[in-house]
Amino acid sequence: MQVVVELFGIPRERAGVARTTASGDCLGDLLLDLAERYPRLAQACFDGRELRSGFTANLGGDRFVTAPETVIADGDSVLLLSVDAGG
Repeated sequence: MQVVVELFGIPRERAGVARTTASGDCLGDLLLDLAERYPRLAQACFDGRELRSGFTANLGGDRFVTAPETVIADGDSVLLLSVDAGG
């Protein structure tokens, strides 16, 4: 499934975009999909299927997650950000 991914802080800087889409059934799949298209983002923020320390994902504005096996549901939006973004 394809979901909207918004990027803030360092992820936005490294990807060069504020918003994109990614495909996958779990967070790890989304990260791999993003890594193929945004190698600078992957180098700075991902370790394979996992977020590097200092980065997190937010699902639908409801919860912060980092586990690659976190299921992504149809209609979810995903925000990728550095934990220091916004203050």
